[in-house]
Amino acid sequence: MTSRINTQDPDGREAGLAAAAAAIIAQHCIVLPTDTVYGIGADAFSPQAVATLLAAKGRGRTMPPPVLIGSAATMAGLALDVPAGAQDLADAFWPGALTLIVHSQPSLTWDLGETMGTVALRVPDDELALELLDKTGPLAVSSANRTGHPAATTAQEAFEQLAESVEVYLEDGVRPVTGEPLSSTIVDYTSEPPRVVRAGGIGIDALRSIVPGMLDADGSAAGEAAS
Repeated sequence: MTSRINTQDPDGREAGLAAAAAAIIAQHCIVLPTDTVYGIGADAFSPQAVATLLAAKGRGRTMPPPVLIGSAATMAGLALDVPAGAQDLADAFWPGALTLIVHSQPSLTWDLGETMGTVALRVPDDELALELLDKTGPLAVSSANRTGHPAATTAQEAFEQLAESVEVYLEDGVRPVTGEPLSSTIVDYTSEPPRVVRAGGIGIDALRSIVPGMLDADGSAAGEAAS
């Protein structure tokens, strides 16, 4: 049975975190707040749970979910030979609205979809999400909405789209806390030079202040006009 838990008071927070962690262990999906929008999450190392997540969103294996982690230090255990520039970006912008695509460790027993040996990693700048990640470890997380529909800014909005496909909904108020809903910026670091594949919360100028050779979403380098 689906549970909807208000985590905005201390008792609800502890109960919600415990229920969400138990649901993850049982290979169910949950809805959790992040610093950008609400997300639907599942155990990243459970193919069954990830398949449930993709089905709930109406998404196929060709669109694998990113993985939320609790700290930048976790990236070294999940990624193969993290490039220096990717580490520099993580140090500068994590926790925050930056997702890094890197080569996945081949020894990991997970199945996120058709990733071509890569994984998209992010540390969210959200206290409740980080507390949950501390209990669960890495979570496959995608925006908590049906594909093609608006992203959920509350757990109620997520419930209206995902309903009983999710075991636990954590309601922690509107996300983002201030401003308009905005996706994370995604940077592909599996080739050189690295490239922004989705513009979002962190702009290209901020990225280039750390990695000057970064290509923008049009494939242009600094000072070039898109063709």
